[in-house]
Amino acid sequence: MDLSQATEPAASGSILLAALVFLPVLGAILLAFIPREQTAAHRGLGATIAVLVFLLSIPLLTGFDASVPGFQPGTRLDVSWIDAFGARFSLGVDGISVWIALLTTFITPLILIGAQKAVEKRVREFVIAMLVLETAMLGALFATDMLLFYLFWEMMLIPMYLLIGIWGGENRLYATVKFVIYTVVGSLLMLVGIIWLYLKTGETGAPSFAFERMLSLDLSATEQGWLFAAFGLAFLIKVPLFPFHTWLPDAHTEAPTAGSVILAGILLKMGTYGLLRFAVPLFPEAMGAFSPAILVLSVIGIVYGALVAFAQGDVKKLVAYSSVSHLGFVMLGIVAFTQQSVEGAILQMVNHGVSTGALFMLVGMVYERTHTRKITDYGGIAKSMPVFTLLFIIVTMSSIGLPGTNGFAGEFLILSGAFLDALFVPPGAGITDWPMLATVMTIIAVTGVVLGAIYMLSMVRRVFFGPITNPENAHLKDLTTRERLVMAPMIALIFIIGLFPTSFTSQTTASVEQLMTVRPRIEVVRDKSERQKIRAEGARTTLAPRVGAPERVAGVAPGPEEE
Repeated sequence: MDLSQATEPAASGSILLAALVFLPVLGAILLAFIPREQTAAHRGLGATIAVLVFLLSIPLLTGFDASVPGFQPGTRLDVSWIDAFGARFSLGVDGISVWIALLTTFITPLILIGAQKAVEKRVREFVIAMLVLETAMLGALFATDMLLFYLFWEMMLIPMYLLIGIWGGENRLYATVKFVIYTVVGSLLMLVGIIWLYLKTGETGAPSFAFERMLSLDLSATEQGWLFAAFGLAFLIKVPLFPFHTWLPDAHTEAPTAGSVILAGILLKMGTYGLLRFAVPLFPEAMGAFSPAILVLSVIGIVYGALVAFAQGDVKKLVAYSSVSHLGFVMLGIVAFTQQSVEGAILQMVNHGVSTGALFMLVGMVYERTHTRKITDYGGIAKSMPVFTLLFIIVTMSSIGLPGTNGFAGEFLILSGAFLDALFVPPGAGITDWPMLATVMTIIAVTGVVLGAIYMLSMVRRVFFGPITNPENAHLKDLTTRERLVMAPMIALIFIIGLFPTSFTSQTTASVEQLMTVRPRIEVVRDKSERQKIRAEGARTTLAPRVGAPERVAGVAPGPEEE
């Protein structure tokens, strides 16, 4: 790989993306040469590298041109990699990936600083695993070559496997094996799909793994259906969408606090990101065909996750099942596929990472003091831990979507955007017609907001208020200065996003608008009503780009009938 081949206008941006991807893994290599017994050096150097990566990521936002719909021209990196197979080391960032990338660099140093007491064995290996995982996550978010994306996608599995398997709880081996089996099955199917697309590009030129080349392919309905199933299964398992969710509660419960935070904060978002980045624009007609099923499963996940969370007696499992419910809202926003709902879904990805990540971090902090997660072992701890209680309640309000917090903005955009299809319900429409189905499912999804408030507030009442039923809880130490410093940025972000959501969604608007050019093609397939077909075909004539259009750098593929 020769960085000198990077195009001149993108030179500084390419160096920035390369530094963000490679700096964590270079730090991990450096840590490997520090003697194992020097744990303070491992912790300090690891946290320093993670903070440096976060500082380096800030120019991604400050230099971001929100008016550019595709990948930012100043941050593209495209150099030769494996010429024999047409694979290139190609990186880029746009409005869909920028906030998730910044969330990754934001959370990683907080995890490393917060794990000072939680991880006491094999500290060097733990820090190395976290830094390698950060490289893999950023690489997957920036990759615009499909083979490169798959490499980083699989690379995420190894450190996460180690985090759960080495530093996890008593049943860590069961949780680890289950996590690996689910993930690998989906990933292998996606690899088959990538190879198929690679061979397909060879029909119109040299075979290539470039995402842009694959976007221009003319795929039949059958091909799109099978390929969407291959890609979609990998992404839906990662989300995870009901009924592919069963690995998640075990992984969350057995993982150390750091593993739970990174899993909830970033890794689950890789599934929803993959759908928006690859599956939807590559296979829009197939997305339309699968939309009703995905919509129903998303809403089932919302309600099911909330009900099962309410039944939990383990506070960590409760938060784990809440993720199933919250990610159901993100999936609802994606499958509704309106401008408003998709912007809300992207924002909610960030919101969930902050709020649920903070919940897992707080649960880990109290577990270090009590060594129990059973709700019945608590009660009245607000008297001994007032600061902890205040922070936990703030994060709880964010999780249930209280106005003024980040959770409200994301859920409001998703639900209001999903309801937009209700405006086009034709007379006599049945439940199998998309506008009617979307309306009914969105109404049911609203109950998830109510259920979320019930199980979270019920847990808060049982844990923090009432008499102290366990004498040991009367002497619990409140948060230390280090723990307060770790939580402060997350609490601040909850209110910043909640009070100024437009500052965040404005960066995604242009990229989502470009993604919306495939909406007419999705509508034609998913909606059987004649009125909607006519409306969609009219929009498609004016919106869909043609094959070979020079401006289609990160655009979408046209349908077969447009040739």
